[in-house]
Amino acid sequence: MYSTILTNLENGILTITINRPDKLNALNAAVFTDLDKVIDEVTCNVEIKSAIITGAGPKAFVAGADITEFGGLNKEQAMALAKRGQDVFFKIENSKKPIIAAVNGFALGGGCELAMACHFRLCSENAKFGQPEVNLGLIPGYGGTQRLTQLVGKGKSMELQMTTHMVDANEALQLGLVNYVTAAESLLERTKDILLVIQSKAPVAIGKVIECVNVAVVSDSAYTNGKSGYDKEVEAFGDCFITEDMKEGTAAFLEKRKANFKGK
Repeated sequence: MYSTILTNLENGILTITINRPDKLNALNAAVFTDLDKVIDEVTCNVEIKSAIITGAGPKAFVAGADITEFGGLNKEQAMALAKRGQDVFFKIENSKKPIIAAVNGFALGGGCELAMACHFRLCSENAKFGQPEVNLGLIPGYGGTQRLTQLVGKGKSMELQMTTHMVDANEALQLGLVNYVTAAESLLERTKDILLVIQSKAPVAIGKVIECVNVAVVSDSAYTNGKSGYDKEVEAFGDCFITEDMKEGTAAFLEKRKANFKGK
C-alpha cells in the first residue's frame, strides 16, 4: 500500500515508520504521497485511535528533504514544492486524533518541520534538531519558520535558523521543543504509554483540545475563520457539552467509577 513507509497497528496506535534508512529517511515526493495517504487512513479508520511518526534505523528520524529533487526547479515549481509539504503537515497538525513524533536521531530541515507538525514530541538521547536551510541558500519551506517560533520563541528561532546550530536532546527539552527524552530502546514504548493514557479519555474532547490549542498559536484568520482562540474554546465547549461522552464522563465522576467513552 505504501512504498516509503511501514505501518503497524496495535492497541489502537498506528506506528508510521518512514523507511528510507539508506537516505537517512529524507523526504521526497513519494514520502509526501505516502504521508498524505496514511494520515487519511488515521482519520477514516475507526480502529486507529492515535498515531506515532518515527524513522527507520538508529541514525535518523528524518535528516531533511531529498535535495536531489531540488535541481532545475523554477520559482513557481519551488513554491509548489513548499506548498505540498505544508499541506501534508497541516493535515498532521489538524488531525483530530493525536499524532506524536518519536524522534530517533537526526531531525533536520524537513525532518524537524515534520516533528514540529505533530501534536508533541518525544526524542531519544541521541536526537538532534536543526533547520540548516540557509547553508543551501534557502529557508525552511514546510512551516519551520512559523512552528519553530511558536515553540521556542522569536529570538531563539531567529538564532537557530540563522546560525544553523543543531540542538541536542537536552537542549530541545529545555527549549520546549520536546516533552520527554528517553533512552533509544525505550522511545517507542514511552510514546505508546502516553498515547494509551490519552486514548482512555473522551475522543471528541481530545479532538477539540487539538483544535483549540492550534488556534492559540495561529494568528492568520484564514486558518481560524476570523475567530479568536477564546471564541473557538466557547464553541468547542458547547460542542462537547451535548455529547454522550460528556454525559458518561460526568456520571462516572459522580458515581466514582471509570468512564467508558465511545467517542459520541
